[in-house]
Amino acid sequence: MSVPNPRTAERTVVDGDVYVAPRYLAGSPGHGDPGFAPVAHWPHHHFDDGPHQLVVTSPDHRIRIGWAGDDYELWTITAAPDAVSAPRWEATFNQNTSPELVAPLTAQLATDWADGNDRFLTAPSYQWAEAVGALAEAGWTRGPGERGMVQLTAPDNSAGLRIDGYAADDRTWMLWAGPKGWGTRAEITFTSRTPAHLIATVAQAFTDPAPVPRWRETLHPRLAALAQLTPIAPPRPPVPTPRDIRPRIGMRPPAPATSVPRWTTSSTPSARLPVRSAPRR
Repeated sequence: MSVPNPRTAERTVVDGDVYVAPRYLAGSPGHGDPGFAPVAHWPHHHFDDGPHQLVVTSPDHRIRIGWAGDDYELWTITAAPDAVSAPRWEATFNQNTSPELVAPLTAQLATDWADGNDRFLTAPSYQWAEAVGALAEAGWTRGPGERGMVQLTAPDNSAGLRIDGYAADDRTWMLWAGPKGWGTRAEITFTSRTPAHLIATVAQAFTDPAPVPRWRETLHPRLAALAQLTPIAPPRPPVPTPRDIRPRIGMRPPAPATSVPRWTTSSTPSARLPVRSAPRR
C-alpha cells in the first residue's frame, strides 16, 4: 500500500487522523466534497424541498448530479439528450459510498461534456467485460451466479460486482463494498444504458491503491476491522532558530541600549578612530 509522503502531509491540511485502504472500505465522511470537486465550475442549484438538497448541472442541463444529504440514495447522476428529456441512464450511490469513488465519474463526465462529442450518451457495449477490465487485472475473480447473472469478487472478499442480464439493453450493474448492513454496505448501481467507459471509470477507482483520509472515531467499527489503517502523523514542530535557543545555551544577554555607541551625521565611525600617521620615508 502506498501511503502519502509525510513531508507533503506536513504542508497540507488533511481532513482526518488515519488513512484508510482500500478506499472502498472508507465509508462516507458525511460530505461530498471530493465528488463535486471535478464539477465545481458547473452551475449549482440549492433546494429546500425535494429529494435533493443540491443539484449540480452541466451548463446545458443535460447532465445532473444530485446530492440528497440524508437519504439512502445519497447521489443520483443522470444524463439526457437535452435539458427536458427523460434521462437516458442513471447511476446511484448510497449513503455508505466513499465520495472518492464518485469523483472519477464526475471527472469523466466533465471531460466528456467539455469535449463536445456527447460520449456520455453513447450506447452501452454488448461485451460486459469491457467495463470491468480493471477489476480482472486487480485479481477480482468470477464466481458462480444464477442464470443471466455475472458476479465478480475482490481478493479480500470485501467488494464485488453483480451484473444482471446479458443483453446490453436490459443489463443492470451493481458494485458493492463492505459487510451487509445499513451503515456498512456501499452500493453503486448503473442502469442498462449507461456507457461502458463510465462504469469502467468507477470500477477502476475500486482498484486505486492510494488510501483516503478519515477520522477514526467516525469510521464504522466493522469497516475499520476490515480495512488497513495508517495514522496520519501530526506536523513536526518548527525547527528552533538561534534566537529561540539563545537563553538555553547560556549566551550573554545583549548590552543595555545605553552602552551601545550611537553614530550621528556629524560623528561617523571613521571620525572617532585615531588618525593613522603617515609612514616614514
